[in-house]
Amino acid sequence: MITKCLFPVAGYGTRFLPATKAMPKEMLPILNKPLVQYGVEEAAEAGLSNICFVTGRGKRAIEDHFDISFELEQQISGTGKEKQLEGIRNLIESCSFSYTRQIEMLGLGHAILTGRKIIGDEAFGVILADDLCLVEDEPGVMAQMVKLYQQFRCSIVAIEEVPKDQVHRYGVIDGEVLSGDLIRVTDMVEKPDPADAPSNLAIIGRYVLSPDIFDIIENTEPGRNGEVQITDALMQQARDGCVIAYKFKGQRMDCGSVEGFVDATNYCFERLAKEQS
Repeated sequence: MITKCLFPVAGYGTRFLPATKAMPKEMLPILNKPLVQYGVEEAAEAGLSNICFVTGRGKRAIEDHFDISFELEQQISGTGKEKQLEGIRNLIESCSFSYTRQIEMLGLGHAILTGRKIIGDEAFGVILADDLCLVEDEPGVMAQMVKLYQQFRCSIVAIEEVPKDQVHRYGVIDGEVLSGDLIRVTDMVEKPDPADAPSNLAIIGRYVLSPDIFDIIENTEPGRNGEVQITDALMQQARDGCVIAYKFKGQRMDCGSVEGFVDATNYCFERLAKEQS
C-alpha cells in the first residue's frame, strides 16, 4: 500500500509578494482554509496518512498549522467557533507529519529528491498545493491515481488539456492512448515553446511515483533554467519501463497565480453558497 505523500513547499511564492514576504504561499486561504490543507485532506482521503513536507526558510507556519494550539483551543473552548477547527483536528489526529528542509531551490526534481530520507524505498504520492483539485461525487484526484498505481505498478502523472498558447507553463506529454483517459507516455518536455510542444496535454501538480525515481533524479543533469526537472527523470523512467498519464476526473484551479487564486476563491464561494441554499 502507498501510505506517504510528499508536499514540496519550499518555494518563495514571489508572484504573491508582498503577501508572501513573511507568510508561506501555501498558507494563503481559499475562503477560510489554507491551500495546503486542501492538499493534505486530498492525500488523507486517498489513504496517504504519512504527510511529508519539504520546507524552506520562512515556512514555520505550515508546521504550526498542523499542530495543536493550546492557547487558541482554550480561548474558544465551549463556543460555536470550536466547530471551525473540526477539519484540521481530524487531520492532526489521523495523520503523521514529517519535515525536512530544502537548502537550495534547484527545481521540483531536487525538492522531491530532498524528501528521500523521509519517504524511504517505497512508492509515494506528490501534491503541489498550488494546484487546487476539487471533485464532486467521486474520489479525489490522488485517490484516483493511487488506484491506478495499484493496477499498473508504475509512475502515474495527472494531466489535462490546456490552450496551446499556455503549454510553455507546464511539462507536456505525448504517448500511446491506452483508453479514453489513460496514455502511456513516450515523450515529455518541460515548458516547451508552443511550436515545439508534442501536444497540449499538460502535467498538473499530482504524481504517484515509484521508488526508483530517486536514483534516476540523482543521475539527472540540470535542465531548463539550471534546475533538476522531474519531467527529465520521468522521461528516463518512461524509456526504461512505464509512465502512465491520467486525465483525471475533477476541477483543477491554478492557485499559483493571482488570477487563478481569485478564480478558485470565487468558485469555492459559489459552491459553498449553493450547498447552503
